Amino acid sequence: MAKCAITGRKTSFGNKRSHALNSTRRKWGANLQRARIMVDGKPKRVWVSARALKSGKVERV
Repeated sequence: MAKCAITGRKTSFGNKRSHALNSTRRKWGANLQRARIMVDGKPKRVWVSARALKSGKVERV
């Protein structure tokens, strides 16, 4: 999947653990949204994490 243009958040990997502590690989996808933001003074459509949008690190155009 894509990567956040602002924070760099992307898919992270780890183990799924059962009650018997068996482990299988799994992944967690970052909550990424396609958004139009200002990049170098021009509006551009990029992947942005919901966390960056909520915290105000980036403003939608």
